[in-house]
Amino acid sequence: MTATVTPRVDPGAATRAAPTAGAARRHGALLPYLLLLPALLLELLVHLVPMLMGAVMSFKELTQFFIRDWTAAPWAGLDNFAVAVDVDAPVGAALLASFATTCVFTLASVALCWLLGTTAAVLLQENFRGRGLLRTLFLVPYALPVYAAVITWAFMFQRDNGLINHVLHDQLGIGESPAFWLIGDNSFWALLTVSVWKGWPFAFLTVTAGLQNIPRDLYEAAALDGAGTWRQIRHITMPALRPVNQVLVLVLFLWTFNDFNTPFVLFGKAAPEAADLISLHIYQSSFQTWNFGTGSAMSVLLLLFLLVVTGLYLALTSRGRRTGRA
Repeated sequence: MTATVTPRVDPGAATRAAPTAGAARRHGALLPYLLLLPALLLELLVHLVPMLMGAVMSFKELTQFFIRDWTAAPWAGLDNFAVAVDVDAPVGAALLASFATTCVFTLASVALCWLLGTTAAVLLQENFRGRGLLRTLFLVPYALPVYAAVITWAFMFQRDNGLINHVLHDQLGIGESPAFWLIGDNSFWALLTVSVWKGWPFAFLTVTAGLQNIPRDLYEAAALDGAGTWRQIRHITMPALRPVNQVLVLVLFLWTFNDFNTPFVLFGKAAPEAADLISLHIYQSSFQTWNFGTGSAMSVLLLLFLLVVTGLYLALTSRGRRTGRA
């Protein structure tokens, strides 16, 4: 006779294991946030803290006499903002002119960067010999350090021995005399050229990545239906790239409107009036006149303007996406 041994079941084991499993799930849910915590702290230190300090400075009469201890500067309330927005006074009028120049410059630069980048990406969508080399060459301006690239352009724009005047005037015979590119009205076009040259490869790279998500079957079906290249681009490529273009245009706008390195390296501390971008104008108002309170107020106004424009742009584009899906 064989004895049957029945294993003893502990009724409390499942109850004790449940909290352990729940704790493991909670720790697993917290792990992504713990991994993001160092990046969030770094973002707080690098961006948010200086931004808050600049906002506080905009309410103070901060001049060179309080650089050692800026917290000791007397409060000015909204006086700095009143000076910045008073377009009848020299400071406000100069800021308004710089703002208008920056708006025109940004719209032209973003439009040209998007147009050149999209055109190049669409043309290089098909496989052909040398496509990889062309893509690499197109990305060179984006890979170069900004200072090295802009300094090179500054040498090229020199009046007497620059490459631009050598080609246009000496070789092609355009103009009665070599042009001044870094002063006067031509400075705007010089700045726009450099900005587009170093900005359009980013648009090219972004649109190229977006094109990879469009199924080739759509183009083949459209070709069988008799649609030519232009109709395929109009009815397939551009609608499919709409989400990519919405982000691309916003990023290009913010980068271009806030660009400080390009005009600073190209013109120095004082840009010509035709190329007086607002970022460099705020720098001059702060570090040349030593009126950091007014310069901080201008920076806060610029931040508010960009936040409003970004919010309106995101609202309009999101509404357009909902309308398209409906």
